Amino acid sequence: MSERAAPFYCPYCGDEDLRPSEEEGHGAWECAACNRAFRLKFLGLLARGLRHDATGGDGI
Repeated sequence: MSERAAPFYCPYCGDEDLRPSEEEGHGAWECAACNRAFRLKFLGLLARGLRHDATGGDGI
């Protein structure tokens, strides 16, 4: 199994100085630039999946 995915930048300020939050628990991150904490959660796969155009065109 692979390791957990980590965010590359803060969703609020865009800075890359992120650290896992030990106080907030699993999936929580802290941004040192804007001093905000946020949580990421994987909800699951979409039942319908992605639709691909068999012709490779834009469908016009």
